[in-house]
Amino acid sequence: MTAATRARLLTRGLRLEYVTVGWNIAEGVIAVGAGLAAGSIALIGFGVDSFVETISAAILLWRLRAEAGGGANEERIEQVERRAERLVGVSFAILAAYVGFEAVRTLAAQDRPDASPVGIVLTAVSIGAMLWLARAKRETGEALASRALIADSRQTYACWYLSVTTLAGLALNAVFGLWWADPLAALVIAVFLVREAREAWDGEDDDG
Repeated sequence: MTAATRARLLTRGLRLEYVTVGWNIAEGVIAVGAGLAAGSIALIGFGVDSFVETISAAILLWRLRAEAGGGANEERIEQVERRAERLVGVSFAILAAYVGFEAVRTLAAQDRPDASPVGIVLTAVSIGAMLWLARAKRETGEALASRALIADSRQTYACWYLSVTTLAGLALNAVFGLWWADPLAALVIAVFLVREAREAWDGEDDDG
């Protein structure tokens, strides 16, 4: 690979991460606001997860900018990333505990969340956005042979999965009045977050 080609790929990777950060911040603010308004723990969990995912994208921005600028030692980059990964893992674990507790409490108390048209539209749009971002990141990561960017693409695929799960819970509640679908979706999200926390803490960054 020529230096010019690699520089072009690094620029593309940076742009994808900037889009990820911008999207997740906007998505998180809208989702948490809509979730609080509707009393939807699934939507709140989805929104807070967007903020946590922003941390991962910020790590990738630092790494890609460091390589593009040529001003950072690779060993130093790895050390900082490992510490950051573990902090992300702790954040995921705390979020999983909160979402899981609130989901169980909602089911036990039979608190019925209101329908959230905003949440339905947001998660539906997120499905398409996350799928495009995940594929673009993986393609760029494979071209650069970047384990970190490939791993980040898997986290974006995880966002896509959470979008589908959250949309299912919101839609079932809004269309059929199945109020328990919302906290049930939140429990699925909590389980998924526990797995994300473990993988971030262990530093699973292989391609498989």
